[in-house]
Amino acid sequence: MKTKSVIVSVFFWITVYLLLVLAPLMVLNIGEVPQGSGFWWDFSMALGFAGMAMMGVQFFLTARFKRASAPFGIDIIYYFHRYLAIAAFIFIFLHFLIIRIDNVEALGVINPFEAPWYMTTGRISLLLFMLLILSSLFRKQLKIEYETWRITHIVIAVSAFLLALSHIEGVGYYIADPEKRWLWTAYTLFFVLLMVYVRIIKPWGMKKHPYKVVEVKKEFGDSYTLALEPEGHAGMHFKAGQFAWLTLKDSPYHIKEHPFSFSSSPHKNRIEFTIKELGDFTKTIKDTPIGEIAYLDGPYGTFSVENYPDAPGFVFITAGVGAAPIMSMLRSLADKKDKRPLVLLDINNDWESIIFRDELEEMQNHLNLKLIHLLTKADDSWQGEKGRISKELFQRILPKDLRELEYFICGPKPVSDATQKELYGLKVPLGKVHFELFDMV
Repeated sequence: MKTKSVIVSVFFWITVYLLLVLAPLMVLNIGEVPQGSGFWWDFSMALGFAGMAMMGVQFFLTARFKRASAPFGIDIIYYFHRYLAIAAFIFIFLHFLIIRIDNVEALGVINPFEAPWYMTTGRISLLLFMLLILSSLFRKQLKIEYETWRITHIVIAVSAFLLALSHIEGVGYYIADPEKRWLWTAYTLFFVLLMVYVRIIKPWGMKKHPYKVVEVKKEFGDSYTLALEPEGHAGMHFKAGQFAWLTLKDSPYHIKEHPFSFSSSPHKNRIEFTIKELGDFTKTIKDTPIGEIAYLDGPYGTFSVENYPDAPGFVFITAGVGAAPIMSMLRSLADKKDKRPLVLLDINNDWESIIFRDELEEMQNHLNLKLIHLLTKADDSWQGEKGRISKELFQRILPKDLRELEYFICGPKPVSDATQKELYGLKVPLGKVHFELFDMV
């Protein structure tokens, strides 16, 4: 019944998305329709309106509405957002390109001091959309800090969208009828209300539910566990394996939040995030003072053993700090005294990189856990598994009923991709392989 409910939710939200995107196209033929424009002109208009509607809905996709994201997982939603933005930009660019080829006179002069204002806003909007896409796809190559990128991303996106709306309004083509004007008024109002919710109402709710840092614990592998306790409220209820956006040393109204998986059990009142030193923000975690106030937006994600209560057992494959959400699941299973068979393949460069190595050893006394460490850069003294993921490795470590178990993979994309490939080669059903998209931004 639960699977059927999820499928219904998936189809419902996909239908909502398609209706929002296609609505401008549906009303193009209502009322008075401009005559004699030709196929390519009308096609370019359709592409422009569809691209604009897609760009508008992009703001909804990143607003983190839990009911809308629950059937998919918010990591999938963010990847969906990324590739749909590329598709929307292509539509808008083709809108311009077709007119540039088929009816260049309609574009008028390029000089902004001579061109109509609405044509200039359209051109600027197109350039901003291009900048938005390029800066997002190549953020790391351009060495743009995450916080800087987030702020500029929002500013550019809002500016580009508003300039595009002013272009549509100024041109007035296909929107002269009251029905069409009502549609674009509704889109604009929807956009404004969405921004109010995301930037004012949601941070206000977070501000009322602060957390206090109670411990910063040094772990192996250049990682630290940040422990939080709720201040004046009951705390957050989450599923083992989920994640939240953390705001630390700042107000939730500022755009300085970062996503991290819970590494603690959901059955404790204390919330923990285990964070590896990888970037500018994560390198500051070790210096966080006790008593520092933090804010959380969450929980999010569908990556959890709690979604599979009838599973006969679980296999976990982790790499590096990807062990954090898996640790949350193992701790939760230990708290519930779960006796199902578990296999954990923990992949690291060397022995000193294994973040939770001591606790994992101890967990074998409380769980039916088979623990395997795979070291990719082990020296000659290492007697355990060495090298890379392979079919032969899985055939050695997995039980005979491997196709009946549920698999959870969390780690860098190359590790995740290689693991999935080998599991598919072993005929593990696709529906039993679950993976966390390790890097959403």
